[in-house]
Amino acid sequence: MTGTARDSANLVAPREPRSWIGVRLVGSVRGLALIGVALAEAGLILALVSEVSLSVFVYPVLLIPPTLLAVRRLANVTRRLAGQWCGVRIPQPYRQYREPDPEAGAWCRFRQACGQLITEPATWRDLLWMTADPLLIWVLALLPFAVIGWGLEGVLMPAIWSPIVHAGGTYWYAFIPVNNEGTALLCLPLGLVFIALGVWITPLCLRWYGQAAYSMLSPSKEAALEQKVAQLSESRAEVVDTGAAEIRRIERDLHDGAQARLVAMGMTLSAAEQLLDQNPAAARALLLEARDASAKALTELRDLVRGIHPPVLADRGIGEAVRALAIDSPLRIRVTNELTGRPPAPVESATYFAVCELLANVSKHADARQVWIDLRYERGLLRVDVGDDGQGGADPSGGSGLRGIERRLSAFDGILAISSPPGGPTVATLELPCELSSPKTSSF
Repeated sequence: MTGTARDSANLVAPREPRSWIGVRLVGSVRGLALIGVALAEAGLILALVSEVSLSVFVYPVLLIPPTLLAVRRLANVTRRLAGQWCGVRIPQPYRQYREPDPEAGAWCRFRQACGQLITEPATWRDLLWMTADPLLIWVLALLPFAVIGWGLEGVLMPAIWSPIVHAGGTYWYAFIPVNNEGTALLCLPLGLVFIALGVWITPLCLRWYGQAAYSMLSPSKEAALEQKVAQLSESRAEVVDTGAAEIRRIERDLHDGAQARLVAMGMTLSAAEQLLDQNPAAARALLLEARDASAKALTELRDLVRGIHPPVLADRGIGEAVRALAIDSPLRIRVTNELTGRPPAPVESATYFAVCELLANVSKHADARQVWIDLRYERGLLRVDVGDDGQGGADPSGGSGLRGIERRLSAFDGILAISSPPGGPTVATLELPCELSSPKTSSF
């Protein structure tokens, strides 16, 4: 697949394990990974404090802008992980960063960079988060392990109670006074309860962590409004350009195809009219030629209409339209449709042509043996995954195909996300906010 994917959504969250224990184990590993991020945040805060405290020597001051940029990048890592691991999406709150003028002096470039970073409200929210996160993560990440460890102590209590009691007398395990073998055995079921509790709260702790990050790293109301206005302005301009390009394509196809055939057919009919009395056989041949031209013109018009809005899409919805694509494609495609209703017609159309473009890219570039398409509706979003087992390594900045898909989706606040590690698999995810209508009330 080729194209340009949106910077804020160029990765797809990995598929979550479906088993109960698998979700908890993966959550535990992610909690430990977030501890590493928190340690990096603490290092950046210490570096920034050192640079400010040594600013009297001038040279450390020059390190402040790069450090603040590193703070921004690490905060974006936290935002991405909060969306992928904690299920809490955090939009980027920054204004567009302008690189300092390379022709200006070093001091001027320094002032420009510092001015942009320091006057950015989100910078201070990032610094506040990085100050609190190293303290918060230890609680949320280690709490499940502490509860599990306490549970393991209870499970092992029948084997270890004797030396403990002889060394210090009665030992209290939670609310159980351990002083003999009977009370030690009572600790075993309680320990199992604690282990189950620790495993159960692991995803909750990740969720709490994501919500805490959202409270500090999300855009303020003013910044969110500015971003929405800028996004709508960009989306409107792209939709206008896309619509104009589509109209030009339709005009060109009509002019070069059906219109040319209709003009030729009119000339043929005029010639047949002139020959009708003098040479009926020649007139009959011309009429047969005109009939063939009309059939070809009708076929071209049907193909053109199908390219604008396929009949199967209008009649049976996006799920069946994608199945029809899979049947007509030379690729081996598995389609899973979990939609219980139909999205609005414009959303269906945008999704259909986006899937068409993705399948075309797979056919051209992926060298895939198997392709899968999953359609489902989650949390107010129509989500379509198009994956293949090809060679991977798709470069989102290598062409215009994905950029065209993004233009289609941006009109509906939709996003395109690409995951394509070298060697595959490649997964493209479309997400469009919409409401599903009841199948009984869908328009056909």
